[in-house]
Amino acid sequence: MPLTTLDAKTALVVIDLQQGIVALPTAHPTSDVVKRSATLLDAFRSRGLPVVLVNVAGGAPGRAEQARPAGNFPAEFTVLVPELKQQPSDHLVTKHTWGAFTNTDLEAHLRKEGVTQIVLVGVATSIGIESTARFANELGFNVTLVIDAMTDMHADAHHNSVTRIFPRLGETGTTQDVLDLLARSHA
Repeated sequence: MPLTTLDAKTALVVIDLQQGIVALPTAHPTSDVVKRSATLLDAFRSRGLPVVLVNVAGGAPGRAEQARPAGNFPAEFTVLVPELKQQPSDHLVTKHTWGAFTNTDLEAHLRKEGVTQIVLVGVATSIGIESTARFANELGFNVTLVIDAMTDMHADAHHNSVTRIFPRLGETGTTQDVLDLLARSHA
């Protein structure tokens, strides 16, 4: 479903735009994802809308066929990229799983702020973003996915999430679509 509206209390949730993640090879340039995310951050902050910055500092335990880092990541890996211009009013969530809701205070924070919709951007489309979107949908949040402000390590995984999964979890649009709706509804 194309992007139709933003609720009065919509939060921007930025997934894993941190030094260790943006340094990885991706399907689309992370510099473009960071730039578009920073533009949205400015727009949300200027309207007094909630901003959540998420980083990942470890992985869930358990066996997997594909290799993944064990334990916690080095400190420099988790540092958010400076282009995000982290503000004291931003809520920081550090996760140790793919999704930003599991074993974090994200849901409680959003509920306390009266948030009914989240806008998701970041890396990786099929991992952190999709996992967070799935959980948000299950919790009853309206979900918007900004498809030109996200990327994945694999083009086919990105394409699958954007074309097959996201339309079932919420609405998709571009950075400009979100900016246009913000200008109309949150002037």
